[in-house]
Amino acid sequence: MAGFGVIDIGTNSIKVHLAVAERDSLRVLDDRTAITRLGQGLHETGLLAEEPQERSVEVIREFMAIGRELGVTGWVGIGTMALRNATNAEDFIARVAAATGLQIEVISGEEEARLANLAAISSLGRQEGVTCIFDSGGGSTEFVFSERGRICDRFSLNTGSRRPTEEFCLTDPVTDGELAALLSSLAEDFGVLRERSADVEILVGVGGTVTTLAAISLELASYDPRRVQGLTLARSEIERQLALFHAHTVAERKTIVGLIPQRADVILAGAALVLTVVSHLDLPHLIVSDRGLRHAVMYDRFLPG
Repeated sequence: MAGFGVIDIGTNSIKVHLAVAERDSLRVLDDRTAITRLGQGLHETGLLAEEPQERSVEVIREFMAIGRELGVTGWVGIGTMALRNATNAEDFIARVAAATGLQIEVISGEEEARLANLAAISSLGRQEGVTCIFDSGGGSTEFVFSERGRICDRFSLNTGSRRPTEEFCLTDPVTDGELAALLSSLAEDFGVLRERSADVEILVGVGGTVTTLAAISLELASYDPRRVQGLTLARSEIERQLALFHAHTVAERKTIVGLIPQRADVILAGAALVLTVVSHLDLPHLIVSDRGLRHAVMYDRFLPG
């Protein structure tokens, strides 16, 4: 049986999905995430800083060691916004190849959107109404609009949770003025969604921010993908959590049940982003998908048949 590994190198986190092919399906061996903040400071400098690069290379090395122990021989490395935009991205890619042997493919925002759609429909099934699937990451947010499984439009916006955090969340805790400026900036960045509000009936959220909000809503001391998958997350609950993050310092947020401590610094901007998407589309809730880019790449590249 062939073992495969997909490593998703994002702006804020690196994720690995390990699976083995069995007949016409894939059996999961492992799935985990590490926060490395590869894109820390990228908005200001245009560069990947040295320390985040070191952290990221080490995590990739560790993930590949785990995979080898489980019999993984086929690997795919996927790079997203940070590696699309950083002027020294090629240096980092070469560094990873030299240290680990992993060859990173940097995909376009459109391809990332296509894969977000694949991740959602492979786990939740095709929705009947006009659907928007969005994948909010550290550096960008991808959107796919479809009707009965047929993609009508897809695009990527270069706003995730990392840049707004670095630009607006300057005080700890964040001031009322900073939050207002953050929400105003996000409203402008995602303004294109307003013209879709009359059409979209179903909203599906993918990515670490959305699954974290779901885990907090469920008060999961230990993350359980089975409970997160398919959860309906109400707009009022997102508003409640945004107020909660606003009222606390980063250190205090780390004690919130369901919140991975390493996400405590970016979760306020992430929640504000998700709320902006829901608000612009004028919907009462979203459906949470626990499946992300790494799962979609695994289906795309390695699913038998």
